[in-house]
Amino acid sequence: MERVARAWRALGPEQRLAAYAAVALFVTMVLPWYQLQRVAKGRIDTHDVSAFGVFSFVEAAVLLVVLGVLFLLFQRGEGRGFHLPGGDGTVILAAGVWTGFLLFFRVLDRPPGGGYPVGIAWGFFVAFLAAGFLAYAGVRLRAAHRPEPPLPPPPEPAPTPRRRRPPADEEGLMPGQMSFDEAETHRLRE
Repeated sequence: MERVARAWRALGPEQRLAAYAAVALFVTMVLPWYQLQRVAKGRIDTHDVSAFGVFSFVEAAVLLVVLGVLFLLFQRGEGRGFHLPGGDGTVILAAGVWTGFLLFFRVLDRPPGGGYPVGIAWGFFVAFLAAGFLAYAGVRLRAAHRPEPPLPPPPEPAPTPRRRRPPADEEGLMPGQMSFDEAETHRLRE
C-alpha cells in the first residue's frame, strides 16, 4: 500500500485526473446497467443487473481498459520509463473513446433476457459519462506535455569467450579444413 501512496504522490494533476476517471469507470460497473423483466405468477417483475451480472466481451474489455490505465499510471508514478506511441495522453484518450464505443455497441446489442425485454438502467448512462471523462483526461494529459521518464540504460553485453585455435600441422592446414586452392584440388584427384 505504501508503493501505491508513493506512486500517487509522484503523479501530476493530469495523471491523477485520469486515475479518477478510471476508478469512476470501474465504480459504474457495479451500478445497475440493465433492467431485466420477467413474468412471474401473472405479474411483471423487474430487477436490475450490474455489468458483472451479465459479464461478456464488452464488460471484460471495459474492465481491461480500467486496469490498463491504472497500471500505466502506477508505472509512471514509480518512474518507470517506457515509450508509448503518441504518449500517455493519446493512449488514455484512445482508451476513453474505445470504452465509449463499446458502451454504444452494448446499447445496440443488449444481453439476452431469456425471451423477455432487457432495458438500459441509469448506471449505464453514468458509465457513458465516465468513459467521456476518461477521454477528457487523456486530452488534458496530452495538452500538459508531461515528459515520460527516461528509458533505463541497456544491459551490458556479456563478454564473448575467445577460443584458441589448435596449432596447425606442417602444411599449414588444420585437420579437416577444406581448401579451395586449385593445386590442392588437383592433388586430391590423383
